[in-house]
Amino acid sequence: MEGKAQDLGYPGAYAAWRADPQGWWEEAAGGIDWLRRWDRVFDPARGAFGQWFPGAELNVCANCLDRHVAAGRGDQAALIWDSAMTDQIEALTYARMLDRTAKLAGALAALGVGRGDRVVIYMPMVPEAAIAMLACARLGAIHSVVFGGFAAPELASRIADARPMVIVSASCGLEPGRVIAYKPLLDAALALSPHQPESCLILQRPMLRAALRPGRDHDLLEAEAAAPPHPAVAVAATDPLYILYTSGTTGRPKGVVRDGGGHAVALHRSMRMIYGLGPGDVFWTASDVGWVVGHSYIVYAPLLAGCTSVMYEGKPVGTPDAGAFWRVAARHGVRVLFPAPTAMRAIRQQDPEGRLRAGHDLSRLEALFLAGERCDPPTAIWAARLLDRPVVDHWWQTETGWPITAGFRGLGLFPPKPGSGGRPSPGYEVQALDDHGVILPPGRSGHLAVRLPLPPGCAPTLWEDEAGFRRAYLEDFPGWYRTGDAGLIDADGDVSVMGRTDDIINVAGHRLSTGAIEEVLASHPDIAECAVVGARDPIKGQIPLGVFVVKSGVDRAAAAIAAELVALVRERIGPVAAFKDARQVAKLPKTRSGKILRACIRRIADGEPPAAPPTIDDPLALEEVARALS
Repeated sequence: MEGKAQDLGYPGAYAAWRADPQGWWEEAAGGIDWLRRWDRVFDPARGAFGQWFPGAELNVCANCLDRHVAAGRGDQAALIWDSAMTDQIEALTYARMLDRTAKLAGALAALGVGRGDRVVIYMPMVPEAAIAMLACARLGAIHSVVFGGFAAPELASRIADARPMVIVSASCGLEPGRVIAYKPLLDAALALSPHQPESCLILQRPMLRAALRPGRDHDLLEAEAAAPPHPAVAVAATDPLYILYTSGTTGRPKGVVRDGGGHAVALHRSMRMIYGLGPGDVFWTASDVGWVVGHSYIVYAPLLAGCTSVMYEGKPVGTPDAGAFWRVAARHGVRVLFPAPTAMRAIRQQDPEGRLRAGHDLSRLEALFLAGERCDPPTAIWAARLLDRPVVDHWWQTETGWPITAGFRGLGLFPPKPGSGGRPSPGYEVQALDDHGVILPPGRSGHLAVRLPLPPGCAPTLWEDEAGFRRAYLEDFPGWYRTGDAGLIDADGDVSVMGRTDDIINVAGHRLSTGAIEEVLASHPDIAECAVVGARDPIKGQIPLGVFVVKSGVDRAAAAIAAELVALVRERIGPVAAFKDARQVAKLPKTRSGKILRACIRRIADGEPPAAPPTIDDPLALEEVARALS
């Protein structure tokens, strides 16, 4: 703190931030190389809630690559690509990443891309996805990564909104047992989009090459090889680094904007403060670059901190088995592993005894961090026992870009209680509010909110929609950022996120958390994972309904298990929960990032069309839920 903040420990660091927020972040900014110093650390008069480091200039790509090479660490691995789909491993050093990134930036510049232009990146989990992101940052261009394999209409809506000059894509992506042709999806999206890019760069993968349209489409590797390296461009700290689209409540996708300066400062500090990692450490975030977790902790944060980042093309199970994570972590000497809770539940479901953990040397693994959705305590406890390592479930969002709450390896506070997301990170004051915006006492569930201003790294606005940003996040509780999550803060200050605010159900006037009921169901020894939703009821208003998946090897009657779950909820929460119905399914419907589609399950329970989002991982899982609830 980096020494300074680290020496304070968590209580001292949090108190130091509270006492002097701008001084705290000014000190943190010392970890980043600037081309021009800021006029002031924070200007409350700019933007929706203020802006960080106005007047400053930097280049995020140069902070990720050039400065490490200049410091003599060019031979260290920056990115290790481990593909279970192709049985390939490639380690790219900082020097090699810099060379490839500078040349791809040159190729983009040759196609007319410059500062402020948008580039849509529609790629599988390959090194070129990260290189393309960094190449955009090098030019001062704004990248917008769309999850590889997204359906054509969804890709088209993002192209129409971002209006990219260039699209970077690949000929195909890989899933267990199948090859997904990306180029036909891209062509279909462009046929639907009112905006047309001037050029497309296509990575030709050997398992399926794509036909290129003359004049518009170019071979990515050929263009990279032919281009001169491009220097890093000075960019305003308040300029957008990227746009990341999330599902909105209207037909238009919601483009979360990330500014470069605050993002670099916050992510760099988070690596030591939260994860306890520094230069040379191996960090594996088992996510996808299409999600915010992949943006922040596969690409930007590890490289800003000089770490080695693992990029994995594969699944937690099925490539080839539920021991894949342990093999990859052992192979590369991973110090901190960061998957989603759904991945751990899938591993637990397939290998509940953890037999596939045996034989893998995890002596260098020091901690497991989880995020994406709340991890149920039984899964967290199972993982901690299996690995004999601390398990940290931490909470953050696409909009915040880095953890709101966590356990802090670098500050001596770690791990949090099972079921909790930990304490607030320095930079965030978190409170539970009632419906009128009044702060609730410890232990009372309410709307989780963050007092303004948001810290560096959080979204300053939505793409070309500041009014929408204010409506979505700032207007419900003036002076606060509304997270949309429900939860409570206990007497120790630990924050527990129980679900989205619409997952708080009203049963005959009693407000109940479906997350609390899920926690009870998950504690049953036969249950691998579960979901609870509030279904409409003509008398009580809503009643909780559960769906569950059993662990591999469990061969008992579904009715018997359901009866035990009902009894368990009655015992631990009480008759007030009115929990009387649980149905077994083979698989829960989820997004590709692993979030359970509770809203879709709720609509099915209410007899409505499920309105599956484009991010659904397996549409057949929704059909099975519909059959189970019919």
